[in-house]
Amino acid sequence: MTKALIGQEVAKQIGERVPQSVVEVSQSWILVRPEAVLQVAQFLKNTPGLDFDYLTCLTGADYLDYLEVVYILTSMKHNHSIVLKARCTREKPEVPSVVEVWRGADYQEREAYDLLGIRFVGHPNLKRLFLWEGFQGHPLRRDYL
Repeated sequence: MTKALIGQEVAKQIGERVPQSVVEVSQSWILVRPEAVLQVAQFLKNTPGLDFDYLTCLTGADYLDYLEVVYILTSMKHNHSIVLKARCTREKPEVPSVVEVWRGADYQEREAYDLLGIRFVGHPNLKRLFLWEGFQGHPLRRDYL
């Protein structure tokens, strides 16, 4: 796979395995429906030829109209990477946890929850990481005062 085609090629494979999960695609990233994140993550990790076995980074971003979770995935075997994204509403910011797929997501999901308020459904210990319990709000949100 060449770098220029990896986004489209991987998105096609995802669409075949998890129908209607891909929302948008570019050369370097794939946007999926939030409810499909766990299925897509399992597919990306366990499919021969893709083997995205390493979660390099998981972070969140606030775009005013929506919140976005960004997963940077790497295949150590094939030396390629991809960015997976999922958007969720500000009113109900939820995506499935990927801790069962990549154990390294544990603290990164807790950080996004603590600072942006994104709930990772199914996380084994979703609680604040930096701020104390009872802290009001999520300081990396644009509407935080």
